[in-house]
Amino acid sequence: MQLTSHVPILHSSGNKWCFKKFLGQLILNNMFTDLTKIIIFSLISLSMLSTCQNPKQDSNHQSDYVSLVKNDSLDQLDIFLDGKYFSSYLYADSLLRKPVLFPLRTASEKRITRGFPFATNAGERTDHPHHYGLWFNHGDVNGIDFWNSAVIPKDPDAHYGRINHVKFLKVESGDTGTLEVEKQWRSDTDELLLIEQTHYGFSGDANMRRITHLTTLSAPEVDVFFQDSKEGMFAMRVRRELEVPSDDPAILLNDNLVPSDSAIVDKTGVSGHFRNSNGLEGYPDVWGKRAKWMQLAGMVKEDSISICIFDHPENLNHPPHWMARDYGLYGVNSFGSNVYTEGKEQFNFTLKKGESVTFKNQVVIIDGNYPTSAKIESLYNAFISNH
Repeated sequence: MQLTSHVPILHSSGNKWCFKKFLGQLILNNMFTDLTKIIIFSLISLSMLSTCQNPKQDSNHQSDYVSLVKNDSLDQLDIFLDGKYFSSYLYADSLLRKPVLFPLRTASEKRITRGFPFATNAGERTDHPHHYGLWFNHGDVNGIDFWNSAVIPKDPDAHYGRINHVKFLKVESGDTGTLEVEKQWRSDTDELLLIEQTHYGFSGDANMRRITHLTTLSAPEVDVFFQDSKEGMFAMRVRRELEVPSDDPAILLNDNLVPSDSAIVDKTGVSGHFRNSNGLEGYPDVWGKRAKWMQLAGMVKEDSISICIFDHPENLNHPPHWMARDYGLYGVNSFGSNVYTEGKEQFNFTLKKGESVTFKNQVVIIDGNYPTSAKIESLYNAFISNH
């Protein structure tokens, strides 16, 4: 099948969305093999998000340290710090299934997130097509799976939900940046389960980037039951170099972005290492363990990078469990006690109709050095003091 001949169509503003939705329906209807789905999806998305690679800063905001620039025609909002592109808030796309921050970059403009399946890079894994950027969702909400929801269905018999961007509540540039949005969590039958209001705070300096993520979930119409599940909640998927070195073989993309014929072991440049607030280090030791913060450190293009995620003491089931995996999944999960403790603990939660619950987290990305535990603790204390 010749696919490359279709790519120029995606650059036409008049045909881009129609063609993308057409191929999306073919994928959803299982009219292609799994490998062809991956290739088609990567081609579509690479073209669709090509503007995310080097977006332009709005001249009206060049004096602001943090600049937020809406681009409604592409359903994205671009974030700049000190004139450098940091990330984009991507929304309202039928292929996304959830709004995300994608990609994420350091202060020295190194990309830290995996590109697949939207902006694929050589050497990347092709597993878990629902892992992209930085996101917030859960795997079992009234029996609906938001975590595994993707354009390539993991299980055709499962009930997958979607999280829709509804509107911007606040977009503010300045010394710090503020983005506030409203989203809706809807089931596979379009039933409204949750209204989400999320505050994204963006800040940083010459060596640091910081995302403060404050999310309030409300149940407007029905009681909402969060089943204990390992698949959640606030997470990112990091690039190949920040994965943990492993002897397990994996399918990797070659220089032509074609998956390897069979799973291989190639640890070239892979350098990730986990450490949590309790002093526990390494995978699988940190996986599922409770901690108030986690650090993932590694090297990207000879630059030392540290990604810290903080969980606020006011969050449910704090200190939480951590979905810290060797293949690059890195997240914090308030609802996952049963699996993580092998049945010794369980945490289910019901959000009653008319009630709400808030989750507070922060991501701190540091490059140029590996912060000490004392430094991370200081950053964590500043987070909880300010929020």
